[in-house]
Amino acid sequence: MKRVVVTGLGMINALGLDKDISFKNICDGKTGVKKITLFDATDFPVQIAAQIDDFDPASVMEAKEIKKVDRFIQLGLKAAKDAMIDANFKDFDPNEFGVSSAAGIGGLPNIEKNSNICLEKGPRKISPFFIPSALVNMLGGLVSIAHNLKGPNVSSVTACAASTHAICEAVKSIMIGEAKAMLVVGAESAICPVGIGGFAAMKALSTRNDDPAAASRPFDANRDGFVMGEGAGALILEEYESAVARGARIYAEIVGFGESSDAHHITSPSLDGPQRAMSKALEMAGNIKIDYINAHGTSTAANDANETAAIKAVFGSDIPAISSTKGQTGHCLGAAGAIEAVISVMAMQQGIIPPTINQTDRAPECNLDYTPNSARNCELNAVMSNSFGFGGTNGSVIFKRLK
Repeated sequence: MKRVVVTGLGMINALGLDKDISFKNICDGKTGVKKITLFDATDFPVQIAAQIDDFDPASVMEAKEIKKVDRFIQLGLKAAKDAMIDANFKDFDPNEFGVSSAAGIGGLPNIEKNSNICLEKGPRKISPFFIPSALVNMLGGLVSIAHNLKGPNVSSVTACAASTHAICEAVKSIMIGEAKAMLVVGAESAICPVGIGGFAAMKALSTRNDDPAAASRPFDANRDGFVMGEGAGALILEEYESAVARGARIYAEIVGFGESSDAHHITSPSLDGPQRAMSKALEMAGNIKIDYINAHGTSTAANDANETAAIKAVFGSDIPAISSTKGQTGHCLGAAGAIEAVISVMAMQQGIIPPTINQTDRAPECNLDYTPNSARNCELNAVMSNSFGFGGTNGSVIFKRLK
């Protein structure tokens, strides 16, 4: 099997329009959670989210094309463009360069908008761009068009595990020789009335409207739900020999990944599924020592307790440092895995563990070291990133420093 390395990174979220600003703010313990302004949330039980301000889609596409695509695609194009620039390709065979894209929900705002238009004004008023704008795989399609990538073009739609699964799919394509390079991009933007209203109806979201900055509090005793975020993450994955031959800067090697299903419940997690995903990733990686886990850590009662128990079951008495960065970025749903993979790789490169913010009273069922409130300088040689989604779908990926 071919070895797979990371040679480019891109990221946009509520804490910054590029990976460097965003990562610094994450490590500084800042949060992007604030009052929603993307729509009028006055009458909603949840009025907060980690939305992106000051993003100009004209930075990644022509003005006349902007209205034709949903916001999640615009954000994904931004992260993908940054990753391609970061990877510094001078030349490549487009037939050997593919795309693995992901979103959990896709173009929900446009689905909502055009549904309302249909009901209020009739079907003839529906935009001809509606269907293409909402399809999850259109993100991969437009990324491939933008960068002339003609290799495999696959898309993962597995809820909050989607872009971690997209990483796994890209690794598989390179390992078996289908491609020499893959651009992985996960994007999500579902901060709209139906998105917020739907998750609020499930009682999944924090209702701490009067204190947005403290709303997302993974592993804390007073957590009351997740905070929705939006954003995108992108990684350039390459076959190792090819990357070395072109003199690429190599951030990390992907040495293990694991995927599993709970086969248990549509929204309530099981211990078995996450445990097997992490164990499979470790087995593939040769059971190397993991120095840091970027946890799924959603700030919900069920996930945080279940993930803690799964980590204990897998690692026993040798538990790595842990943190969840969703207090800073919000939960970006299908984009979370890609964003947190970028964060994990940057943490390893810079030797810093980002904090879990807002942990003032650690929950008794969450009794591990989650790097509370302040970042920690630490040499990191191998890191794991976890993502778990509705439907009981799980993914874990391990990055290792090249020495």
